[in-house]
Amino acid sequence: MEDQAKGLRELVSRHKTLVNSKYITIASGKGGVGKTNFSVNFAYTLSKVFRKKVLLIDADIGMANVHILLNADPSKNMKNVLNGENLENVIVNSKGFDALLGFSGVDSISEMDETSVHVLLNALEKVSNRYDYVIIDTGAGIDSKVASFLRASSKSYIITTPEPTALMDAYALIKTVYNIYGYSRFKIVVNMCRSKEEGYNTFSKLKVSTKKFLGIDLELIGLLPVTNNLKKCVKKKALITESFPADGFTQEIKKISAIEVEEPVDSQQTQNFWGKVFDFLKKPRA
Repeated sequence: MEDQAKGLRELVSRHKTLVNSKYITIASGKGGVGKTNFSVNFAYTLSKVFRKKVLLIDADIGMANVHILLNADPSKNMKNVLNGENLENVIVNSKGFDALLGFSGVDSISEMDETSVHVLLNALEKVSNRYDYVIIDTGAGIDSKVASFLRASSKSYIITTPEPTALMDAYALIKTVYNIYGYSRFKIVVNMCRSKEEGYNTFSKLKVSTKKFLGIDLELIGLLPVTNNLKKCVKKKALITESFPADGFTQEIKKISAIEVEEPVDSQQTQNFWGKVFDFLKKPRA
């Protein structure tokens, strides 16, 4: 096992061409805040509107649901890679971008044996340099898997809502990852806002708390409004950004995407992403 880990790290370190990729982890403190909906529509907008090459990875192992929003065949998923199939044959293209679907059967990627993790991350490392953006949709909550992706990412988007429990859980996620690992590259998206004022007030509460108790400054990247069109799209297995281009939700996703594509790539953060994830998954919390 140690030889395998060493081999992966050496493989990753040899590749210095990942400067054109950006790894963005999407996380939330709790479920039901619209994290996956954001991830899929964000990937679609980066691809469709800004012509970026995007790979969306459903890393919510055990509760994978990206395939539902994409109306994609769930039989093609990362489990096939673990069983020896070529990753090229498993990645699905839908709505103009690529996706690696998750699967059920284990609680999380951290529950997979080391050989399986090695196979998966090795395969991902080989294809990631083809993309401008690699977006990782993680599971809700705080666990070693979520923390590993966050720590390896050049930035992370934390999705929350004005609901007090969602706000408290978002703060708990940020606090845990910062206090234990020193990671602080968080961008905040407030979803399900009934008004811009409510959205700004929600962010303000989170920003004040993290500044006062953790000493870090959070960045607000977007406020997503409540819209009935989103519910309609989920029921129809459609994307709101495709079906309702004039909706306020779609317009805000475009603004977030525009902000993202204008930011320079941090090559130091992208070069060893999968090696970092592999190492972080192996290391217990301090």
